[in-house]
Amino acid sequence: MELNIGSTPLYLKILTPEDTRRVEDYFSQNLAHLARWEPVRPDGFYSRAQIQQRLANGQSEAALGSSYQFGIFSRENGDMLGACNFTGIARGAFQACHLGYSLAENQQGQGIMTQALSRSIQFIFQDVGLHRVMAAYIPGNEKSARVLERLGFEKEGYAKSYLKIAGHWQDHILTALVNPHA
Repeated sequence: MELNIGSTPLYLKILTPEDTRRVEDYFSQNLAHLARWEPVRPDGFYSRAQIQQRLANGQSEAALGSSYQFGIFSRENGDMLGACNFTGIARGAFQACHLGYSLAENQQGQGIMTQALSRSIQFIFQDVGLHRVMAAYIPGNEKSARVLERLGFEKEGYAKSYLKIAGHWQDHILTALVNPHA
């Protein structure tokens, strides 16, 4: 499934095993850039076989409606420029999920993530029918703070030692966006 991102030459696509090479390229080119925002990964995590298996699992989860992992791609050259994922989807009375995202170092500051998240959140609210999207960011990550603020996320709390990122338990600012049409 592809989602156009406005009138830009970019699109979102649910990642599948056929995207293995592009996902592998994205992470190999951005590993150092993303390291301070990601958990420390075990050996082999970025190997082609491991990536392919995670993408197959993600494709199955999307088919079941339990998570959605999107790549952000350029129509001009086919490169993967970033990713956004909606995980931990809870149904019942909650109807919510967690949002995570990353963008290539050479694509920063162009509004790509704001546009991609706007479109993918529209999908999550309208097509998936969720009521709430939650996102957390490390204090001091001003780029993430600004993206979420532009999208209308509201600060809801501060979590001490929330996630182990870059090898250390780090505090996070908790935010959420509620579906205005639900």
